[in-house]
Amino acid sequence: MYGRDSTRSKSIRLLVDTGSTYTWVGSKLLRELAIQPLKEREFRTVEGRKPRRRVGEALIEAFGEKATTIVVFAEKNDARVLGVHALEGLGLQLDPTANKLKKVRAVLAV
Repeated sequence: MYGRDSTRSKSIRLLVDTGSTYTWVGSKLLRELAIQPLKEREFRTVEGRKPRRRVGEALIEAFGEKATTIVVFAEKNDARVLGVHALEGLGLQLDPTANKLKKVRAVLAV
């Protein structure tokens, strides 16, 4: 993950969660990378909770691909996950049989 001006970066490991729209990263790390919140959104968890969290944009990289994605400023007890928006932006998908990420040959279009 790259900071706002791309001069700072941090290598992080996240659990892939195809049930999460956005990527959730610890607020402290996002602040260290000078990633600024753009707004606050309400989310709905599988438990039925509706937490409000700040969201921003970050540049991410995986498998040699870079993309900007929406990141959620995760709080202490929030899971840290790589969401579908980031996967699609990177041109990646989860291979459930191998339990690994793989590049997609083509991105879906209208």
